[in-house]
Amino acid sequence: MADHPRPGRPVLLGQNQYGKAENRVVKITRDGATHHIKDLNVSVALSGDMDEVHYSGSNANVLPTDTTKNTVYAFAKEHGIESAEQFGIHLARHFVTSQEPIRKARIRVEEYAWERIDASGAASRHPGTDDAKHSFVRKGQETRLTQITHDGSSWEVVSGLKDLVVMNSTDSEFWGFVKDKYTTLPEAHDRILATQVSARWRFRWSDDEQPAPDWETSYEQVRKHMLQAFAETYSLSLQQTLYEMGSRIIDRCEEIDEVRFSLPNKHHFLVDLQPFGLKNDNEVYYAADRPYGLIEATVLRDGCAARIPVDLTNL
Repeated sequence: MADHPRPGRPVLLGQNQYGKAENRVVKITRDGATHHIKDLNVSVALSGDMDEVHYSGSNANVLPTDTTKNTVYAFAKEHGIESAEQFGIHLARHFVTSQEPIRKARIRVEEYAWERIDASGAASRHPGTDDAKHSFVRKGQETRLTQITHDGSSWEVVSGLKDLVVMNSTDSEFWGFVKDKYTTLPEAHDRILATQVSARWRFRWSDDEQPAPDWETSYEQVRKHMLQAFAETYSLSLQQTLYEMGSRIIDRCEEIDEVRFSLPNKHHFLVDLQPFGLKNDNEVYYAADRPYGLIEATVLRDGCAARIPVDLTNL
């Protein structure tokens, strides 16, 4: 960033970056008749010595965004896609080390999961198709996320997920809260607890000299512990459940130092069936999508500083 105004113009250039957003890349790995899919949405943002392109329009230090797009597709072939994190690391390292004006690269990746469709025995009438494993159905549970940031010497990897909808149909209460003249909500001693989880977690790994985590295994473990904590916590508040989810991840996943959650409370209200002469014994609910309570918090390993942004909107 310029440290003084341009001559004759008392105006400073602030933080800036550029790149190609949302490059959709699908990589098929063929292992005989068994195929494997990696389906990513990759966004590249580069920053560094970019003052002149803003001040005078000189593109001398500018790597075209079209080139960054081509690099994503070429790297899918040259390096494969072992994991969203590892693919982002390959890209970030390449941009910072191959282009002198580029001092920092940020790679954001969304990964869309697919699961295999098992062929029925009827397929055996077509030669070879009973052994084929090349049909998939898109999973709709959640989108996996990662953000890789590299400045030439250190790394920051923040991974996560969004749109993971979970529900406990019991073992949740909400009572003893503050009441004033505007309070109409009755206390609940048996309620539905549901939320749509958006979570990010920051890895301890920050240096090439350190052994990198097994990114795929780590994601599976974090997701498992998160869901187990949600299911096994007798909840007196969504805040309590959030803390238990984060605590279990920190306790069980030594490679992670920080977790941040954004949990909208997907309210379910009992429907009044008395006008129809019916008793509603915690059986029929109205699912309200708006407005909703929004519970957010960070859970940290003792001694670690919070570095995941409070606002996850653009992370």
